[in-house]
Amino acid sequence: MVPAENSVAIVMPCLNEAATISSCVIRAQQALHILAEKYQLSGEVIVADNGSTDGSQALAEQAGARVVNIQERGYGAALIGGFSTSDAAYLVMGDSDCSYDFVEAVPMIERLMDGAELCMGNRFRGEIKPGAMPWKNRYIGNPALSGVLRILFRTGIGDAHCGIRAIRREALERLNLSSTGMEFASEMLLKSVLRKLNIAEVPVTLSPDGRGRAPHLNPWRDGLRHLIYMFLLSPTWLFLVPALFLFVAGFAITFLLQMSGDQEMALIGGFRIGDHWAVAASAAMVLSFQTVVLWLAALMCSYRDGLRLPTERARIWLGYSRLQYWIAAGLALTIGGLIWVATITSGWITSDFAALNEIRTLIAAFTMIVIGVQTFFSGFLLSMIAGNRSRHSAVLPELANTTIDLDPIALNQTDQMRFSGSRLERP
Repeated sequence: MVPAENSVAIVMPCLNEAATISSCVIRAQQALHILAEKYQLSGEVIVADNGSTDGSQALAEQAGARVVNIQERGYGAALIGGFSTSDAAYLVMGDSDCSYDFVEAVPMIERLMDGAELCMGNRFRGEIKPGAMPWKNRYIGNPALSGVLRILFRTGIGDAHCGIRAIRREALERLNLSSTGMEFASEMLLKSVLRKLNIAEVPVTLSPDGRGRAPHLNPWRDGLRHLIYMFLLSPTWLFLVPALFLFVAGFAITFLLQMSGDQEMALIGGFRIGDHWAVAASAAMVLSFQTVVLWLAALMCSYRDGLRLPTERARIWLGYSRLQYWIAAGLALTIGGLIWVATITSGWITSDFAALNEIRTLIAAFTMIVIGVQTFFSGFLLSMIAGNRSRHSAVLPELANTTIDLDPIALNQTDQMRFSGSRLERP
């Protein structure tokens, strides 16, 4: 759908909002009237109805909105469906419960016209009227989730969960949003941050819900879904940080036990550790390596699917990451571990099968073997993510439609015969 220049669509999800839908549509119409007078922008109000049974559809139409019926249930599903029915260049989303004043969308559109791609409302910089937000949301939930967002994604957004916001059509299409529930709002913001969109904020007013009934939002359930979604889009914090902690702890314990020689216990500060800790250290290092591979796989998938833009460091690393290097490293670790085990076994045989007191060394050697095997097969996994190519940099977006060198690992036998003596153009 080609965006209609100089046009605005205000989209409201609706599910049994008969008490407030008319007022919301009227205020949205007033916002469009202001935009038309000041900037000659045309516009419409779209109510994305999610199966209302209280007559909300008729009330919305009487107030001047265009009602579209969205079969799939959910906050995100309603908004995605409503957006898809409009060709407006500027899109506004907001709840239809009178908690937001749609006239405050006017400065949001102005920010988009000035170059912003997404404009968020900020209730904490604006006004939160008495009774509009429960204390646990105002002082615990929203500050905590917004704080986690700032830590995980290094963004200065002050109100990550404001329900009124505006976005450019072309920016929305680049984000490829898919969440059907309340986490849709998080998906929009997080992907905007990852795609490095120009994000602005304006103060807005939050008023008490005008429906006189419990809201569709469940603070604990939906808050947890928002938190989980943030971690899903932050593989470094989800995978790498705990992996590094596990590896450092496991390696330190293993090293101290190896250096303690024949001593029954090794000392860490004033704490004594023995052979049983070698098992825990081995498990920690094996788990950490698996988690690091998951981190790499998640990052490569996010680059390949366009969820995030690769950093310069990622470009350099992926430039050096190739399947053959992973295979070589895996074989080296595995063979090294096997030689270590063979040395221990040889010493045991030489001693005429005397009592063997090499449990720490054996655990370390077998840990090396296990990590070596993991390295070997992890290289194949990363190559599969890279489109069955040995060069893992194939996931980088600028390589998606460029001419690449023939890579025998990436081609099956038929392809090799077909492209023999030529260069392969990736479709």
